Amino acid sequence: MAILKCKMCGGDIEAAPNQTYGTCDHCGSTMTLPKAADEQITNLYNRANHFRRQNDFDRAVSAYENILNIDASSAEAHWGLVLSKYGIEYVEDPQSNERIPTCHRVQNESILTDTDYLSALENAEDSYTKNLYESEAKRIADIQKSILTISAQEKPYDVFICYKETTDGGSRTKDSSMAQDVYYQLTSEGYKVFFARITLEDKLGQEYEPYIFAALNSAKVMVVIGTKQEHFNATWVKNEWSRYLALSKNDRSRLLIPCYSDMDAYDLPEELSMLQSQDMTKIGFIQDLIRGIKKVLSAAAEKPVSHSPGNVDVPYMTPGVTQLLDRVSLFLEDGNFESAAEYCDRILDLEPRNSQTYLYKLLVQLKLRSPEEIILNAKSLNEYPDYQKAVRFADDSYKAILEDYNRRVEVRIENERIEGIYQEGLLKMQSALSETEYLGVASVFESLGEYKDSGDKADSCRALANEKRLIKEREKEEARLKVEERQRLEQEFTDVMNSLRDRIKELETINMKLNIFQRGKKAEIEKELIELYERIRQTRKQYGKDF
Repeated sequence: MAILKCKMCGGDIEAAPNQTYGTCDHCGSTMTLPKAADEQITNLYNRANHFRRQNDFDRAVSAYENILNIDASSAEAHWGLVLSKYGIEYVEDPQSNERIPTCHRVQNESILTDTDYLSALENAEDSYTKNLYESEAKRIADIQKSILTISAQEKPYDVFICYKETTDGGSRTKDSSMAQDVYYQLTSEGYKVFFARITLEDKLGQEYEPYIFAALNSAKVMVVIGTKQEHFNATWVKNEWSRYLALSKNDRSRLLIPCYSDMDAYDLPEELSMLQSQDMTKIGFIQDLIRGIKKVLSAAAEKPVSHSPGNVDVPYMTPGVTQLLDRVSLFLEDGNFESAAEYCDRILDLEPRNSQTYLYKLLVQLKLRSPEEIILNAKSLNEYPDYQKAVRFADDSYKAILEDYNRRVEVRIENERIEGIYQEGLLKMQSALSETEYLGVASVFESLGEYKDSGDKADSCRALANEKRLIKEREKEEARLKVEERQRLEQEFTDVMNSLRDRIKELETINMKLNIFQRGKKAEIEKELIELYERIRQTRKQYGKDF
């Protein structure tokens, strides 16, 4: 028996070899179990699930990716990776005792379009497992939508202060006190600063994410403050700065500043060690920090921007266009496609080369409410003139997003095409009766390469084709032998009949000869009788007596 950990509460689940489902003795949750080929895989799953339950999502992501490097078709690993990327923690409802998913790493991209989620569905062991993934994903998508709605109402922040608030014992850290000093200094300069101790003081813990997400996505500067190495690596601290680092990779205008005290700069996490850090014990630290922040924010202020789908900046826009785009976005959200089309035309009258507007026109044409829905389109976006113009007039960053939309559409279409061929192959395999039909189905599966178990299916079809060939050859040989046996019997019958005819002829000859002989004897006897009669008559006559 292998011991696995429940993905809800962390309780033990005993799993027998080849067991598909398991029930946690602690919380009663039913979960799908990975097909562990050996102890190494089982340990990797337990390690990945452990990190995720500890909300150490970065390490969980890495652990699940290690599993997928070994078994790329593991639905459970793809699903665990999805939960880690979206920072899903299952929290017990005190009233219903139900495990409710909480999202700590919301993203603009819907979980329902995530590639790993789609891979989990594609590789699910059976319909029950697939339904589990789908139902959970829909719950998470609803939570995600709610968080994004709240986040959209938040005003943008200039600076995000990241720090550890309390010690393991529950007391306030020195980091928190120093972060608050920085907060007051920056707010006195007129900046809007996200500082959890104050910004979130009227919010419950489970309600933090919308505001953290809004601040992370809008802040041009993040200041990470720490006095110990373990504070920089604390789960929620790392959750914030690692997410901001990921955003920075796609937006070079963002700046992350590690600030340390009572420790060596070499003890900073490896990801932060490459950045220009600040020693808070040095004289003039706060002035240097503010000067650096001003430089970044001033540079950002010099370039008017508008946020396109996915929080990507697009080039300078004509005054009024930003507001019109917001109206179009709201019209689309409400499904008011007629008004959205009208406002798109207004924008293009002002800016004929506005890339985002052409994307919105495409959404109107397709009757879609958000760009995220476009990846479910039935054909390549390259076939639409509005998409072609959107790509043509987009800057590099927005163009990358548009092309990614189309790439995902084409990948999904190709996957659906391949899946269609695969399913058609399965049906043909079930109805095949002859060697030729099985060989045709084998060619279909071989054309799919390594998709699912196509290679195994092709081998099975060729084996069945060979079996049909052998059966046909055996039947042909049996038929040949039957013909030869029939011919032999017919020849024997003919020989017997010929022999009988010859005997009959011989008998007829003998009979004929016998008749001739008998007729000859009869004539001879008659002659003798006549002669005898004549002698008798002569004798009688001699003696005077008539005959």
